[in-house]
Amino acid sequence: MDAIKVMVNGLPGNMSTKAAQHIVQDSSLKLIPYALTGPEIEVAEIQIGSEAVKLIKPDDRQQTIESIKRDEGAVICVDYTHPNAVNDNAAFYCENGIPFVMGTTGGDRALLAETVQKSEVAAVIAPNMAKQIVAFQAMMEYAADTFPGVFMGYNLEIKESHQQGKADTSGTAKAMIGYFNRLGVPFSKDQIKMERDPEVQRSEWGVPEPYLGGHGWHTYALRSEDGTVFFQFTHNVNGRDIYAWGTVDAIHYLAKKVDEGAKGRVFSMIDVLKGV
Repeated sequence: MDAIKVMVNGLPGNMSTKAAQHIVQDSSLKLIPYALTGPEIEVAEIQIGSEAVKLIKPDDRQQTIESIKRDEGAVICVDYTHPNAVNDNAAFYCENGIPFVMGTTGGDRALLAETVQKSEVAAVIAPNMAKQIVAFQAMMEYAADTFPGVFMGYNLEIKESHQQGKADTSGTAKAMIGYFNRLGVPFSKDQIKMERDPEVQRSEWGVPEPYLGGHGWHTYALRSEDGTVFFQFTHNVNGRDIYAWGTVDAIHYLAKKVDEGAKGRVFSMIDVLKGV
């Protein structure tokens, strides 16, 4: 079977770099030696294993993608860019007939899904690529569907900590709000407490020193109105490998769906987990 050809966009960002490293280690995947990057990036290329990847600025992306399609044929894009680029990048992929895995959070998510649904491409779109955390979210969705309003009258606190360079509020934390709302707890995304200060993360949160530059810690705390009952859910991730492993699974899943003729379809990581 031919290797799945993958273009990872967002290099030299941390998450895109980690995803690209996992891709070059997978013999069933082939990393395309080009990557879309932001206009502020000064380097012209980045080394991923033995592969020198050329970084393509926005003004040159159309010419580059046409060349890639001509020389490489079918390709899947993986997007770990910037929240401000989400919708423009998605429109670019759709206009050029390129299926994609969108791991970047932020942007207009409703417009993102609509862009795919009106196109001829399929995409995996997920605010979190970590399979185990996605499974936890599926459990929360089951609880919300099965026991609506069960936590009515409780107060909710959501705290999340990520590396200093993460520009937006955690997409996972924002996604969890909907489940808690259906469980009877009013809460909005502006109430999420986000931490980006390494000193606070070290001294108050206890994030290990080696992972201050790459972690995702989340805590969801529920307390009854009279203060006598307390529930807490926590998932703490150090490093980025868990997201890269999920990204590779998403690539394989999307390639299978494209081979089956999927068009205008938005898939989630829960779809990837189920494999259907």
